[in-house]
Amino acid sequence: MKAKKIPMRKCVACQQMMPKKSLIRVVRSPEGEVSIDLTGKKSGRGAYLCGQVACFKLAHKNRALDRALKATVGAEVYEQLAHDFLAIEDEFHLSQEQEEEDSDE
Repeated sequence: MKAKKIPMRKCVACQQMMPKKSLIRVVRSPEGEVSIDLTGKKSGRGAYLCGQVACFKLAHKNRALDRALKATVGAEVYEQLAHDFLAIEDEFHLSQEQEEEDSDE
């Protein structure tokens, strides 16, 4: 049986390639709204970040999201994303641990 291909994506901050499910997607919708997409299915241009606060801060410092989303991301949007990022960080790590446990079985 053929092994299932795992989609890989690159973190815009640390430039490390990882499986798509282990990264957090930030999406710019067609209307121009920037938000965090945990499902990975929202329409729009996406950029991926590691689930670490250090990577988010590096992306903010280097304006990596601006380049990846091909739009200017304002300071207020970065603040909102920082708030959202901290809020979902625990949820994201819990879901990662559950996936690892399910794959071990």
